[in-house]
Amino acid sequence: MQAPANILLADDDDDDRLLFTDVLKEYSKDSNLTFAHNGEHLMTILRSEGLPDVLFLDLNMPLKNGIECLEEIRGDEKLKGLPVVIFSTSSHPGTISQMYDIGAHLYVRKPNDYNALRRAIQAVLKKDWGQPSRPPKEDFVLRV
Repeated sequence: MQAPANILLADDDDDDRLLFTDVLKEYSKDSNLTFAHNGEHLMTILRSEGLPDVLFLDLNMPLKNGIECLEEIRGDEKLKGLPVVIFSTSSHPGTISQMYDIGAHLYVRKPNDYNALRRAIQAVLKKDWGQPSRPPKEDFVLRV
């Protein structure tokens, strides 16, 4: 299966963005990766440019956090169908449950090493985001 063509990563951490870019280049040279450096920047991109095929959303960002962004995305008629993958260091069960309840499609805990990151990104990109469906709650967290 071909990786999504347009990927948006909302993450304020330079190192995380660099690693994500390196993995994506390995996996899919044809994908277009766009960055949002904070939540306000993300919402500006989503409202002013075409929608990506999938959004990787960090929760801990300045100006507007990922929870606020997800709530705003799900409340906007134009954006509400956007596939959103939470991409966070948090593994708190309450946070994970909240993200599911708000409407994220998948939850990925940021791996600590490059190979695990590669497996996680590849697993997400293998999904058919053209027809996004949400897994049952017990399968919401991607395990790699």
